[in-house]
Amino acid sequence: MFPEGERYFGFENFGNTCYCNSVLQVSPYSPFRFCDSFFLLKIPSGFVQFGLISSLFLCSFREQLLEYYTSNKSVADAEENLMTCLADLFSQISSQKKKTGVIAPKRFVQRLKKQNELFRSYMHQDAHEFLNYLLNEVVDILEKEAKATKTEHKTSSSSPSPEKIANGPKAPLANGVHKEPVVTWVHNIFQGILTNETRCLRCETVTARDETFLDLSLDIEQNSSITSCLKNFSSTETLHSEDKFFCDKCCSLQEAQKRMKIKKPPHILVIHLKRFKYMEQLGRYKKLSYRVVFPLELKLSNTVEPYTDVEYSLFAVVVHVGSGPNHGHYVSLVKSHNHWLFFDDENVEMIEESAVQTFFGSSQEYSSNTDHGYILFYESLGPTK
Repeated sequence: MFPEGERYFGFENFGNTCYCNSVLQVSPYSPFRFCDSFFLLKIPSGFVQFGLISSLFLCSFREQLLEYYTSNKSVADAEENLMTCLADLFSQISSQKKKTGVIAPKRFVQRLKKQNELFRSYMHQDAHEFLNYLLNEVVDILEKEAKATKTEHKTSSSSPSPEKIANGPKAPLANGVHKEPVVTWVHNIFQGILTNETRCLRCETVTARDETFLDLSLDIEQNSSITSCLKNFSSTETLHSEDKFFCDKCCSLQEAQKRMKIKKPPHILVIHLKRFKYMEQLGRYKKLSYRVVFPLELKLSNTVEPYTDVEYSLFAVVVHVGSGPNHGHYVSLVKSHNHWLFFDDENVEMIEESAVQTFFGSSQEYSSNTDHGYILFYESLGPTK
């Protein structure tokens, strides 16, 4: 019996689109739904960025897309893009009278192949590459629309001088004025910040460089865990010989130690397990079937103050089925209303929570089990500000 208050639909496979289906079937069940009754409110983006208010009003991926669909449906000349096609797909699901069934994401797939030649062939595609492309494409669309709206607002509020019309707008960067980046709801949901700390071993000066991320790609080892993979990700590396670090204080190349830590954890933590590795002796990529335990509850320890021991709960897994990188299949496991579901293209069924551990991987190199967790989705159990 499927959980109440939700619709669970499988997606038709158009030849090789399981990589796309497995990721899309995760998206509607993003657990952040604090603002289901408030998602039509327009909160200034600068206000949402900071403090607990971002947690209280953070909408799920689906709710944001449905709002986007509602606001664009009435615009006659609205341009079709990947986001409008995805919003239309989610709208089709939400408007179904039946609780379960099958929907063909044909419009979305056609748009995807039209925009990116990588996905046009019938060869096996990578679900992680598709997820990255999808999130970055949605960000690009939202940023362009936000800038266009801002430009329209400026144009309507003040009449430009003839000089500005003739010569075009003055570039603010020429005067050293920094433009604030557009913060979209994708950033609010998925974006975290890493800090790369490098310590000069001569003068002990620490240089820190921050960078944003939408997911973490982790190297894996046999019979390991997500916790150990994260520790390795943040382990200290010594820079020496030809890899020496240029220290600004010493004004020369010096031996140094560097490590990567999570400065700001995201609301939704996406972890990509690097199961496809290029083997030089083979001259090709090989799938690593390693057994990597991913817990239902995860505590991040490689973080900086004040985000020590941030806790997360697993709510979805994209699974790669197959023995090699150039062939196989993708399915997904999704937690909805405290029940786990198994999505395999058109088929949707409920599974026991204990079944999740069967997708950890194989403890031996050659095994009949080829169903391995590939992309993990965790939700934060507390504020990540």
